[in-house]
Amino acid sequence: MASSEVDQKFLGRLAKLVENENPLLAQILFKILGLSINLSSQLISAQKHRRHGAGQTPEAIELTLHIIWLSREGLVLLNQYVLPMVGEYVELKVLAYKLRASFYHIYVLFHNTPPVSTVSSNTPEGQTTSSVPSIAPRVDKGKGIATDDDEPPRPSRTLEGGPVGPPPGFGLERSEPPAAFLVEPGDYLPKAHRYFQEAVQLAEELLWASHSLRLSVKTEYAAFLYECVHDTDGSRKLAKDTITEVYDATEGIDDDMFADACALVNVLGKMMKRGLGSSNTLRSKAQGSSSGTQGTPRVEPAAVPEAAVTSAPPGMI
Repeated sequence: MASSEVDQKFLGRLAKLVENENPLLAQILFKILGLSINLSSQLISAQKHRRHGAGQTPEAIELTLHIIWLSREGLVLLNQYVLPMVGEYVELKVLAYKLRASFYHIYVLFHNTPPVSTVSSNTPEGQTTSSVPSIAPRVDKGKGIATDDDEPPRPSRTLEGGPVGPPPGFGLERSEPPAAFLVEPGDYLPKAHRYFQEAVQLAEELLWASHSLRLSVKTEYAAFLYECVHDTDGSRKLAKDTITEVYDATEGIDDDMFADACALVNVLGKMMKRGLGSSNTLRSKAQGSSSGTQGTPRVEPAAVPEAAVTSAPPGMI
């Protein structure tokens, strides 16, 4: 995603590379790097909220708003400053296309209308309509639950018209997603899918198979296919084909890129088995959503061929 460690490494490295000849571009890349680091911690927190079922709390909604805001700012920087200037930079061009797809991936996860993923539960469908909140029973300091019997009798009165809710705009009922004031609601899935396809095509044309940036593009695209497009077969096939390409790669890479490639191949190995049972048969939809990654064998770093570190010098959310 736009917060991945590989993307952050390349952002910092390429910002330093272009600093002398294009200071403005370097400055923008450093800004996107800082935004990406901030976004990384926010996404981790969002995952914790989802695991604990706290998607409707004010903290979770505020977190979603922050994630959408960071993604929006990243897209503005990319579209206005980076994409128009990347024509002469091979790795930077691939990274810019990948980051654009990543930011739209976040839109799809947290802000899509209609929702297509369970990553974010801050949707209007999960919220109740506004009403007068119930009053919790009062505890009489350890002596038991206090009742209204101890209070003096009040004159009876008939209420007409029912309970009065908050004025429009201040209740819990919403017709739009929480971040509608930041980014216009809509179906961002087709646009995100198209941007991923463009990033993958560009990575395949400009970078060799074991290049860690190319692996980063395909790893996130495989995740996008699984969790947003719900194309489990396509996601597993992409992961499997990408690992095969790394096996067949003959280009050389340095130690740092080799370590990143090993980590990404591990992730792809798990994605290749996601949604399959122990007998390599598809699990039921309910099982796949709750235990899709259990029983997945680990792909050891040796999955990257030794030839990939011996023959050529290295090349670049």
